[in-house]
Amino acid sequence: MCGIIGFTGKKEAQDILLDGLAKLEYRGYDSAGIAFFKDNGGHISIRKTAGKVNDLRAICDDDNSSTCGIGHTRWATHGGVSNLNAHPHKVGKVTLIHNGIIENYHEIIEKYELQSSLKSETDTEVAAALFDKMFDGDPIETIKKTVPLFKGSFGFCIMFKDNPGKIYCVRNVSPMVATHTEEGTFVASDLTAFITFSRRYFIVPEFTILTMEDNGFTLQDLKGNPVEPEYLEVNWDVTAAEKEGYPHYMIKEIHEQPRAINRTISPRIKDSLPFFEDDNIPDSFFEDCSDITIIACGTAMYAGMVGKTFIQNKLGIPVNVAIASEFRYERPVITDKSMVIVVSQSGETIDTLEALRLAKKYTQKTLSVVNVKGSSIARESNYVLYTHAGPEIAVASTKAYTVQVASMYLLGCKLGLVTNRLSVEDAKEFINNLTKVPEMIKTVLTQEDKVAELTKRMTNATNAFFIGRGLDYTLSMEGSLKLKEISYIHAEAYAAGELKHGTIALISDGVPVIAIATQDHVYSKVISNIREVKARGAYVTLISKDEVITDKTICDVHIHIPPVADEFTIFESVVILQMIAYYTSTGRGVNPDQPRNLAKSVTVE
Repeated sequence: MCGIIGFTGKKEAQDILLDGLAKLEYRGYDSAGIAFFKDNGGHISIRKTAGKVNDLRAICDDDNSSTCGIGHTRWATHGGVSNLNAHPHKVGKVTLIHNGIIENYHEIIEKYELQSSLKSETDTEVAAALFDKMFDGDPIETIKKTVPLFKGSFGFCIMFKDNPGKIYCVRNVSPMVATHTEEGTFVASDLTAFITFSRRYFIVPEFTILTMEDNGFTLQDLKGNPVEPEYLEVNWDVTAAEKEGYPHYMIKEIHEQPRAINRTISPRIKDSLPFFEDDNIPDSFFEDCSDITIIACGTAMYAGMVGKTFIQNKLGIPVNVAIASEFRYERPVITDKSMVIVVSQSGETIDTLEALRLAKKYTQKTLSVVNVKGSSIARESNYVLYTHAGPEIAVASTKAYTVQVASMYLLGCKLGLVTNRLSVEDAKEFINNLTKVPEMIKTVLTQEDKVAELTKRMTNATNAFFIGRGLDYTLSMEGSLKLKEISYIHAEAYAAGELKHGTIALISDGVPVIAIATQDHVYSKVISNIREVKARGAYVTLISKDEVITDKTICDVHIHIPPVADEFTIFESVVILQMIAYYTSTGRGVNPDQPRNLAKSVTVE
């Protein structure tokens, strides 16, 4: 959600903060601001505004010698989008930025009589006021006694007026990484903010106070005990976080999918069979599994649905896919023999993290599929499978989805082998088919111009529908999500056989329908459903394995994908749907990388 960055060192801070915020723009935001020790003395100055980082640059000083400051991009939760609600917030001697939500801010206002100190509508200013109220001249002691008073999630970067050159940080759930270099000390919500300065970083442990100075840092827990940082190293090329000539990150990441899948599956295949020894996932994890619950949100959940369809149909093991935000408030129907697979690109999605914590009260057979090394979900799972997709900057997930599906397929295949539900010969054939996916995607990408052309008819649409059966239905849900989140066209996905149960009433003359018919065993049924919408005037785009559609009355546009086994069409078809969403978005003049109101990493409920 919100983006944070802090720097104190030997270089002027303003450009470092602004450039870092620009690198965090992909997270989604509506206002931005910085605070710094003016002339490196005891006065803290603030520049903030509703709008983008470029709007913030326009109001910053041409000459700013400060070498210590904090910066923030806000995604509104409490209070509307305004200059006043933008971060940083200053109350008395305290200036801070915040990622997260303070759930008990109303109670704090009343208990500590903070009403007269508040000017904005934000829970963050309440936190600043409470820190100021509790400030006794010692920043560390103030943080120790104030942090336990908050309920909710938070990542704070705090500057105290009488302590120039120092930044104090503490977090609960909300992500925060830091590093120290020759230039100085950095902290951020995402390492992309300071990746140009260092590939080494550490995750700030929860409820640990990070004290940043120009010549280094210290870590201590809330009892004052020293904490040693655990350094990690970026394992992807720094240029992977740049556009590299593409007009948007999203289309770049669509094209990166063959490499991302290769990086994810190749280390996990040995002798044409799934191999997880390097991930320290033992065969015993897959043994004695009565059922599976997959927990995720959004696109990750749709990847989980593909996993469910594959595992249930191939292995006959019951699989439930749970929306994380619902799962955590219900009684889980899981036992100590249940396997729980948690899926999250960032590894910081708060609902998914809390759902994992709940699941672990019932079973220790938990595994996370995440893309970020050392993330909260990865650390709290019993086992973790990293999807080596590299950084995904666009808000709309593309390569994260396909590597998650590939990971599900690897896990499902291994589960089948260990439980003797899949023969070695069948497993080898399945894995060999999986290794061909990257080349198949490259073939699909050659149709980019055709897809771009067909979307010209969709740019003026107000509604669109996606239909399919089986795996194609799960894919329809992901395609629908992509279209509506980045083009703002209302889109719905339907199991094609359900059209007659009322939903066909929504089909009107000229409405776009994207029909996916790649599953051989239900192909004829889907064609019949397509005829039904075509008879009611729909403009149909058909995605299928047919090289040629001889009956021109079936569809208006046909997109052919290379023929593969039914389980693997999902990879080819989703690339088509991603490109449909992308080119519809750009055709409507929308920035697909930063759709309105959306954030890349959802770290608040």
